[in-house]
Amino acid sequence: MIESSREPLVGGAAPILTMRGVRKAFGATVALAGADLDLAPGEVRALIGENGAGKSTMMKILAGALTPDAGAMTIAGNPFRPSGPLEARRAGVAMIYQELNIAPHLTVAENILLGTESHTAGWLHRREPLERVRRALARLDRPDIRPEARAGSLSPASRQLVEIARALVQDARVLVMDEPTSSLGAADIEHLFSVIESVCREGIGVIYISHFLEEVLRVAHRYTVLRDGEVVENGRVSDVSVDHLVTAMMGRRLEEMFPRVPHLRGEAILEISRLAGQRLPLSADLTVHRGEIVGIAGLVGSGRTELLRAVFGLDRVRSGTVRIATIPQKMITPHRSLSRGVGLASEDRKEEGLALTRSIAENTTLSRLRGLHRAGFIRLGEERRTVARWLEKLAVKARDPRQPVGSLSGGNQQKVALARLLHHDVDVLLLDEPTRGIDVGSKAEIYRLIGELAAGSDTALPKAILVVSSSNPELLGMCDGIAVMHRGQLGPVRPVEEWDEHTLTVSTVGGDGAPE
Repeated sequence: MIESSREPLVGGAAPILTMRGVRKAFGATVALAGADLDLAPGEVRALIGENGAGKSTMMKILAGALTPDAGAMTIAGNPFRPSGPLEARRAGVAMIYQELNIAPHLTVAENILLGTESHTAGWLHRREPLERVRRALARLDRPDIRPEARAGSLSPASRQLVEIARALVQDARVLVMDEPTSSLGAADIEHLFSVIESVCREGIGVIYISHFLEEVLRVAHRYTVLRDGEVVENGRVSDVSVDHLVTAMMGRRLEEMFPRVPHLRGEAILEISRLAGQRLPLSADLTVHRGEIVGIAGLVGSGRTELLRAVFGLDRVRSGTVRIATIPQKMITPHRSLSRGVGLASEDRKEEGLALTRSIAENTTLSRLRGLHRAGFIRLGEERRTVARWLEKLAVKARDPRQPVGSLSGGNQQKVALARLLHHDVDVLLLDEPTRGIDVGSKAEIYRLIGELAAGSDTALPKAILVVSSSNPELLGMCDGIAVMHRGQLGPVRPVEEWDEHTLTVSTVGGDGAPE
């Protein structure tokens, strides 16, 4: 683990990277308004800010994917203005995105060497490049990742290391990591931190982007805060707290991270009995009532996501029963679940939860067009008016319902995914990692919205909400009761007052199920 109080591991040297007065506008929208950033050799520089603050734009400029309107950059003291990603990569800039750029059908070695293969007269050199691959993997302390293995067979953590090995083979000087731990378990996160320490010791500078501010305090040496396209603060992480960083990101104090909306528990609406999936879960018993928020904690791979997918019908059920409003469900499928009032918001909203190239309106209404068509034709005006009401209710920041949903920030994308379930008028919401990849301000808005859904209103009955989250503070702050999934077995739901971070962590790791 990197101690945040340390200076950069290669101290006293000139910056490996400088960005000065970088500006980028898209029409009337200013994404970056003259931003500056320095990175020293061997330093981990955290780049933080809410969604839409300008982080992605700044890094796309660094990676050559966007051309700045103004400003200057240097790499190792030399002027740097890449004409495209390939030129940026040749200059020593390596990007590891949250959605990894791995070709699953190629081998590990082919992925690492992709675009840098040496050849003579069209014939690839095999032996020497393979040795470079082995040396890069050895530097990452993962001898179990075989160069000849298919990349698609690797775990998310191993695929991420393949991307880091690619950067090492290409002699990267600057390594940008975008939300690198969002899909990793605790053990993989610890190994990733040790890998970051190792590459820093070699003089590589790391730009670390994360919404997990506790990680920032652990892994980074210095930080830069972006807000509304401007750098509003720089400093040493050893001098600040999470609360300080939140205030800097938002421009105001976040008085209540988990706003509590009063809600009352009603009748049981979702009952799960001895439910077993094709692989996971092994066994689950659970009851969720109207006006109740129940959380499921557990390690990645414990069966949490598989439980929600089995209840909704995305994964096959091997045995057990699911009852909706006391009625057993037979032949569970997504279509039947939606028709019975059960909706799922997937943890992978980009692949499963949303059609990113389609409009906000289409994403909201596609699963329920009743009242929006006549004689087989969509009434576009009525669709826009309906969607506009949902956007207003959920405070979605968007120009127009016709806007592609992929152009929205992560928090607003998540609200659109929830709008779809609400438009479908579901009674049970299955929410898998509802705030993954979302900034702290948007998280608070999502928590408030979930509380309001549990409370109901004059025009809507209270919802029953089942939440899976890897964040124990999130579960403790949002839920009425929490159950722990351990190695496919779901423990009993216990009131949130009986849990704290320590007992919840012990239970997720050890599977003992509950505090005494």
